[in-house]
Amino acid sequence: MSKNGVLIGSPALMRRTNARTILRSLKKLGTCSRADLVRETGMSAPTVANVVSDLDDLGLIHWIGEGVSGGGRPPENLRFNADYGCLAGVDITADAIRILLTDLNGALLEEQNELLTKEARSPDAVIEVLRSSLKAIMQRRNLPSKKLVAMTVGVAGITNVKDGIVVSVSDSSTWRDVSLRNLLKEHFACALFVENDTNLAAIGEHFRGVAQAEDSFVFIGIGSGVGAGIFLNGQIVHGASWSAGEIGYLRIPNISSMQPSLYEFGALEQVLGGPGILRSWNAASNKSSQTIKLRKATKVLDLALEGDAAAQKIVLQRARLLKDVVLNLSLILNPNLFVLGGDLGAHAALLKPTVEMLRESEVAVASVLPSSLGNSAVVWGGIAVSMQNSEQTLLGN
Repeated sequence: MSKNGVLIGSPALMRRTNARTILRSLKKLGTCSRADLVRETGMSAPTVANVVSDLDDLGLIHWIGEGVSGGGRPPENLRFNADYGCLAGVDITADAIRILLTDLNGALLEEQNELLTKEARSPDAVIEVLRSSLKAIMQRRNLPSKKLVAMTVGVAGITNVKDGIVVSVSDSSTWRDVSLRNLLKEHFACALFVENDTNLAAIGEHFRGVAQAEDSFVFIGIGSGVGAGIFLNGQIVHGASWSAGEIGYLRIPNISSMQPSLYEFGALEQVLGGPGILRSWNAASNKSSQTIKLRKATKVLDLALEGDAAAQKIVLQRARLLKDVVLNLSLILNPNLFVLGGDLGAHAALLKPTVEMLRESEVAVASVLPSSLGNSAVVWGGIAVSMQNSEQTLLGN
């Protein structure tokens, strides 16, 4: 007997297990017949017929007519009703919210980016922007709120996935020990999940990006901060205190002796992240009357591609540092692939010299590729998590 008093192998448990198996097979096969489901699952024909009937009663089956006869009565073809509901993936950044809405198969319905004013960046204010924006999107798609089956929210900070708590966001005092999932439950009735944004970006690249063929790889995101999503043996590694992949806190020999602080940017991201690159550029500007002031680190990388010597020097320094990070992670984890993402990580000015320097290594050699999903990697990861965890809600148990 299990802890909740349900007999292991009981009819109720078997029905739930069979329903999940058939549901997954329907998503995998697309258009199929009950006979196809029998062959795919190994279940008996009566069991498949009963489960299909139950799923049909729930509205999860779409009948699409007779198939081709093999000599007898033509089979009735069916497919999973992906329009039964919808899924949402959300990326909360320092100054914006990106929302992705799909059907239950992950087919894109709409994607929207909402800028956040300085007054609307606290947890409660961000949730209100999310609530109103998502409501407007669903209204445009003629979808009632009850059609939202699951939503996964990514946040740029250490995140307790089990309890849905954002432990800390380095550059925000209002995002510390925030019970984000509980706050979301006050406004949304769907299944809710909270995850670190870089982890979701890794999941997104595995779901429909450049890492679809990989079961073990590392995603490194470089923007204003620096982080890694470690995807090993088909799943994200979170660590004992949810800090696996927080490489922004890595120590930099001969550069910084600072101790990692939960509520501040780490030593690595202070140098490799956008603000650090801008500081180096502006310091060079103060020494040269010919160097222009810039407000975005991506502009420094753009200038490096255009041949600006000062920008190239700054970017090459970061490429050497990134090369060391990739090599060190390669020696520890030995993945087959690194995916570089974020506005800076996937930029050719930083990516190309990093890859060239890595070719000199003879140990733990890995491929290095830019993200194929760009700024949408996090929200696609959110859709993947929502899809994986939507079955219980769909089956009503």
